[in-house]
Amino acid sequence: NRFPQHGHYVPQKFADNRIISSKYTVWNFVPKNLFEQFRRVANFYFLIIFLVQLMIDTPTSPITSGLPLFFVITVTAIKQGYEDWLRHKADNEVNGAPVYVVRSGGLVKTRSKNIRVGDIVRVAKDETFPVDLVLLSSDRVDGSCHVTTASLDGETNLKTHVAVPETAVLQSVANLDKLVAVIECQQPEADLYRTADVYMLRLFLFRPLGPESLLLRGARLKNTKEIFGVAVYTGMETKMALNYKSKSQKRSAVEKSMNSFLIIYLIILLFEAILSTILKYAWQAEEKWDEPWYNEKTEHERNSSKILRFISDFLAFLVLYNFIIPISLYVTVEMQKFLGSFFIGWDLDLYHEETNQRAQVNTSDLNEELGQVEYVFTDKTGTLTENEMQFRECSINGIKYQEVNGKLTPEGFPEDSPDGNRHEEELFLKAVCLCHTVQINADQTDGADGPWHANGITAPLEYYASSPDEKALVEAASRGICFYFLILKDRTIVKINAVYKLLHVLEFDPNRRRMSVIVESPSGEKLLFTKGAESSILPRSKSGEIDKTRIHVDEFALKGLRTLCVAYRRFTPEEYQEIGKRLHEARTALQQREERLADVFNFIERDLELLGATGVEDKLQEKVQETIEALRLAGIKVWVLTGDKHETAVSVSLSCGHFHRTMNILELVQHKSDSTCAEQLRHTGTKSIFLSLNRIKEDHVIQHGLVVDGTSLSLALREHEKLFMEVCKNCSAVLCCRMAPLQKAKVVRLLKTSPEKPITLAIGDGANDVSMIQEAHVGIGIMGKEGRQAVRNSDYAIARFKFLSKLLFVHGHFYYIRIATLVQYFFYKNVCFITPQFLYQFFCLFSQQTLYDSVYLTLYNICFTSLPVLIYSLFEQHVHPHVLQSKPVLYRDISKNAHLGFKPFLYWTILGFFHAFVFFYGSYLLMGEDTSLLGNGQMFGNWTFGTLVFTVMVITVTMKMALETHFWTWINHFVTWGSIVFYFIFSLSMKLGSAWFAIILIVVACLFIDVVKKVLYRHLQPTSTEKAQVIIELFMKGSLSLLHPG
Repeated sequence: NRFPQHGHYVPQKFADNRIISSKYTVWNFVPKNLFEQFRRVANFYFLIIFLVQLMIDTPTSPITSGLPLFFVITVTAIKQGYEDWLRHKADNEVNGAPVYVVRSGGLVKTRSKNIRVGDIVRVAKDETFPVDLVLLSSDRVDGSCHVTTASLDGETNLKTHVAVPETAVLQSVANLDKLVAVIECQQPEADLYRTADVYMLRLFLFRPLGPESLLLRGARLKNTKEIFGVAVYTGMETKMALNYKSKSQKRSAVEKSMNSFLIIYLIILLFEAILSTILKYAWQAEEKWDEPWYNEKTEHERNSSKILRFISDFLAFLVLYNFIIPISLYVTVEMQKFLGSFFIGWDLDLYHEETNQRAQVNTSDLNEELGQVEYVFTDKTGTLTENEMQFRECSINGIKYQEVNGKLTPEGFPEDSPDGNRHEEELFLKAVCLCHTVQINADQTDGADGPWHANGITAPLEYYASSPDEKALVEAASRGICFYFLILKDRTIVKINAVYKLLHVLEFDPNRRRMSVIVESPSGEKLLFTKGAESSILPRSKSGEIDKTRIHVDEFALKGLRTLCVAYRRFTPEEYQEIGKRLHEARTALQQREERLADVFNFIERDLELLGATGVEDKLQEKVQETIEALRLAGIKVWVLTGDKHETAVSVSLSCGHFHRTMNILELVQHKSDSTCAEQLRHTGTKSIFLSLNRIKEDHVIQHGLVVDGTSLSLALREHEKLFMEVCKNCSAVLCCRMAPLQKAKVVRLLKTSPEKPITLAIGDGANDVSMIQEAHVGIGIMGKEGRQAVRNSDYAIARFKFLSKLLFVHGHFYYIRIATLVQYFFYKNVCFITPQFLYQFFCLFSQQTLYDSVYLTLYNICFTSLPVLIYSLFEQHVHPHVLQSKPVLYRDISKNAHLGFKPFLYWTILGFFHAFVFFYGSYLLMGEDTSLLGNGQMFGNWTFGTLVFTVMVITVTMKMALETHFWTWINHFVTWGSIVFYFIFSLSMKLGSAWFAIILIVVACLFIDVVKKVLYRHLQPTSTEKAQVIIELFMKGSLSLLHPG
């Protein structure tokens, strides 16, 4: 927060610390929202019609188009504005969070959004970092602190960060306020894993700052009372924010289908208008019809341009027929989506009692998309797993051990049998107890005696570990499995009755896939203890039961356990001196520090003696395996995208049923530099993928799974995208590990933009999943332990992964069926409505005379036919919910937009035209010119004929809706029959007379063919859904035993 007074430094303009996840502001809401709404074909079309009605003399009033359009735009704007207001509210909570910064020699309380680059910020225990910070000091003498980055990369393990010695001593606010320094760093970038030594702090000397000094926004401080750090990246320039995808308007497949249908109906409208205009002028070619005696032209009309008259007539016909495009469809769809979304929140099956959380809907625009999902992309940590580890088994010197009653017992031996493997056991357990970086809650180690009782037994402790496996092993030790119970404090490992001095920690990294400690025993001996993945430990071991341990590790993995191999090495004084010198040189190097450290670590971790392996179980969430299997039965492919390690991710995939034991696993995993990896992928990788592709195509029986890591994925997409996608599509399960947040989004986008354009769903619980959630067609947030970022940026939020099956198979299925029928029905009833108007022009010399009264034109879609379809779209259940959830295969019946394809659309359109012809010509034939309609002898006239057609139409389209309804409630009965009664009360012109017989006859004639079609298809070509309906009907009648005798 202060710069040197001398020199030529020009301050850069930095972003403020506000986080923005909303779409609109007060200033851009109106223009941006109007632009998005007028992208809809119907809205834009009615705007044009409204403007035409204002400009020329048309058969109908501008109000008939302008009022519904205004209503639609207003309702939609209010709904979307409310949803964005909720996002603003969530952002304000984050931006308004209280923080403390060092200013004017003291701590000043301010809001998070007020932090600027260069401010020194104080963060206390269990608080999240409000910006990307460079660690200056902590309450520890060595300047270290511990953080969890679960909301960033999904890993809940504890990571250690250290300040440079020059600033670690500045532990008071007064000293920090006097600090004068410059931090030089690269421009903000999104990659969470690329934080190499590019940060330079210039005090009186240059000091390299590696990733261990950078604290990222969203991470949480653990086991450290407080730290001070200087803000380097703020607001939307932090790594967490850079991994967000900008909020964009998601549009469902149904809405895209609606737009396609509207374009087709627009073509029909233009055809009818052009045909009517041409026929009008063809008819008027005869002089007697051009200017009849009862309708002479004015002088102005005779002298006007024929082209202008043609255009004017064309526009007039356009306005006359414009009701074929149903603007009320959008109002009804918006209301259906908004009201229907409440059912998800009210569903008690989606309520999680332990956390008292209900499902919530953040965006109601995508309800029906839940019924169209083809790919599910899921995070692992906190989404599939509870992230609770428990020690289960281990292998020591080639012998398997299990935990029995809190003790390690060799497999196949009684619990109290004598053991000749005692020395090896002790050495193995000593390695497990020493080789870790487990911390104990600082509050529990502050007393004079620490956490120990007088009898030497430990009190219940809260552990913080650099990996969940380490925590499980130490917890196992606390239960008495291990002989050594240890605490790491002030770089000394304390053991009951012994003290081991910690000399060096060789931290874990994804390339080595192991971590080590060098300790000094009470006797002064220098020992190296190493643990890591079997692929990184076994090749470096020169002695021990290597073959037996490898077999045991494979057995552990088959059980879904996370495995670690353990080894050790003894150093001579000369070897240790050489190692210490090399480590110091590598750690203080200003350039290529990471590469030098990697070389030294490889030099140290060799010639190992294998001690054994451990097996730790990662507890899965309840019913994860059943949910993934149900998704597979429904025809949905599941991809797991995780930031976790390769071995861990594979073991969890096996245990949760994502990968089967019999599945052939293909791997595309590299841990090399970009150039080397690209070279290998180009020469050998291409060949191996081709072989894999051939094996997949030749073998349809064996299922294939693919494992790919982030580095290899980026290279594969750059060089062999089509080939890679071909392999993925032929694999029944794909696992992507070590994925950065933006890489997750790229994978989702890759599938979205493939030629098949599948519907994708992404589900996750952390801030690292936000980009993926926003990229997918449907984003679902898990209300987990890692903050609310995923929930805030999702479309839907649920408490557990298992709720996904009910959300898709029941709610998704219902929403899709409801809205598909709603859309098709709306087009059908508007074809029924406007086609008689077109046919009537043949009987009135195309004079643009309306068939219906203007009141009927306005109220047809608003009052007479609107409520039955709205209630249907809210309550319809064509199959019982329990059947849909227990039979996931029924989900396939509605996949790939089956109910809104070209065939159903063509059927409903032809049905609409057929009914319209029956309405018009049925009324015309049955009610002849000289038929007396009323008892007083009044003759059948123009408006009465139009009213008769309209009456038949209202009854028929309402009865058609009744035929489509399977689930009848009192509300359905009320609005269906109430709509017909309301119409007759409103239109009292139809009194007793021969019209009643005509109405009944025409309605029966219209619906007869539809009923016959339904009966024939149901018996000759029933779908899985229709078969399920039959089963339910039999069950309700108590005759299910006919189908299932057992």
